[in-house]
Amino acid sequence: MEHFGLSHILYEPDKYNPDTLDLLIDEEAREYWLNTCEKLCEKYVNFALVNNNDPTVEIRALKFKTCYIEALKELRINPLAHGQLTIRLLLDVNETCLRSQGFFDLWKQQKKFENDAALTSLASRLAEIDAMPDDRQRWIELCRGVLAGNMFDWGAQAVTTILDCGLYEALEKIQKRPWLFDGLDKWIDKLEKTVHHCAAVFVDNSGVDIVLGILPFVRALLLRGTSVILCANEWPALNDVTNVELEEILQHASRICPVLAAALTTGDLVVRSSGQRGPCLDLRTISVGKKLYYINE
Repeated sequence: MEHFGLSHILYEPDKYNPDTLDLLIDEEAREYWLNTCEKLCEKYVNFALVNNNDPTVEIRALKFKTCYIEALKELRINPLAHGQLTIRLLLDVNETCLRSQGFFDLWKQQKKFENDAALTSLASRLAEIDAMPDDRQRWIELCRGVLAGNMFDWGAQAVTTILDCGLYEALEKIQKRPWLFDGLDKWIDKLEKTVHHCAAVFVDNSGVDIVLGILPFVRALLLRGTSVILCANEWPALNDVTNVELEEILQHASRICPVLAAALTTGDLVVRSSGQRGPCLDLRTISVGKKLYYINE
């Protein structure tokens, strides 16, 4: 029996910082993200009104909007009002305001719709990847699929205009290589020379991202003998897939893909909660009592 606890993997836990941008220091970035969150707030309200038949939804949506806009105004005046000002904090405050008005999973039905739609294309996507002439080309296409899937992020203002498109439209929007930060060739070289017994894959968005981006990538890892832990949010946030939703997706996907089905049966593919309650990953929230682990007996 092997255990892999992510809380023990951090090389220097005391130096770990989940945030790559300090909005207190970067005034331009701070103004951009405060404006972006304010604009997205209206989108959330409209979504709630359209997708909820509860007679109280209108007043609750208005209260959410007031709560969040006031919090953003406070942060403009005092950026340290809620602690270190980061993108993660802005999104966490948004989720707190939503939950305070009973919107615990605003995108639940939309996520299910997108997951079901993406599952209808899984078999053809896997066949397309399998038909590629060599391993290197397959890995490049798999990684492009992961990048394309990440465009379906409901929290990113820059991609709100393409959320109604499919995988192939998103693939067309990926820049030609070399990318701004492009270590793909080195990564594939290392992959070809290294045996990986287990991989933890942290997942993000529902729909195209998890089903057509991540699952083909996971399948490729399984085919090379790597066991996989799929790590998903414990609480719903934006359109991120939760660990409970991911279990359901895998059950459907296993009826489409024998590789996934076999791995679920043997325990070489498991789902674990990442402990996250917001849309940003913070490994500090993974406690020893709730560590992610993989078991293979």
